[in-house]
Amino acid sequence: MTKKKIVFQGEPGANSHIACRDVYPNMQAVPLATFEDCFQAIETGDADLGMIPIENSLAGRVADIHHLLPAANMSIIGEYFLPINHQLLGVKGATLDGLKDVQSHVHALGQCRRMIRELGIPAEVAADTAGSARHIAELGDPAHAAIASALAAEIYGLDVLAADIEDEEHNTTRFVILSRDAEWARQGGGPVITSFIFRVRNVPAALYKSLGGFATNGINMTKLESYQLGGKFFATQFYADVEGHPDDHDLTLALEELGFFSAELRIVGVYPASPFRANIAEPAENRDLRPMPAAD
Repeated sequence: MTKKKIVFQGEPGANSHIACRDVYPNMQAVPLATFEDCFQAIETGDADLGMIPIENSLAGRVADIHHLLPAANMSIIGEYFLPINHQLLGVKGATLDGLKDVQSHVHALGQCRRMIRELGIPAEVAADTAGSARHIAELGDPAHAAIASALAAEIYGLDVLAADIEDEEHNTTRFVILSRDAEWARQGGGPVITSFIFRVRNVPAALYKSLGGFATNGINMTKLESYQLGGKFFATQFYADVEGHPDDHDLTLALEELGFFSAELRIVGVYPASPFRANIAEPAENRDLRPMPAAD
């Protein structure tokens, strides 16, 4: 029986790869070069699902996704929060004292400044973390190191010279799981997140009026992102996450009011809220970081 496929952007050993294995251990995780490649594979049916990062607690939103999602003919069917742990990797026999440089994705380097400063070596920006690990393995030189995941160390046969070197313990990436088929979560089956994209009408105070329904109906909006279309220097489109199901009475009223003041409104996902949301304010050692139930 052929395994179902879930695609991710990057190389084997990337954090997106880890998220795929955590949530869908029985699916074949397929690396692709770009987010556009991932979206195309899902839309054409070459892949069943996609594991796509949408925001990071330190680096902010993944801008490419907010531009690709509105035009994509697919739905968000789930979310996953992955705590990010960076490892300093070297070839067999490498030592901290013998390192001359370290390379990784720009965000990973920025999130490990303390260790890099302690080592006193230059940092080189690379395309991604897992690719850096692969490159170091190919070089075979103990003077060069990479910052990547423990999975990358396993895949490329590298030693972990220093573990969990990130400056901040709350470094977390939120992923959304994309499918070409809309699969709304069941109403009343637990906490639900509804994601939608809207474009307000060109009338005075349209954004203020369109969002008023969420306040008056007691709907918690957990995310609101604005971005430009067509190179214009003003916000023309918005992406939002709210707590609740569209069939809930209060959210139905809020969405109706939003639709009245919007030139376009499209729900892109109705999916179970991650357990991470329930205790996101708790200390890291007390958080429930369990993945969603594994799927085939």
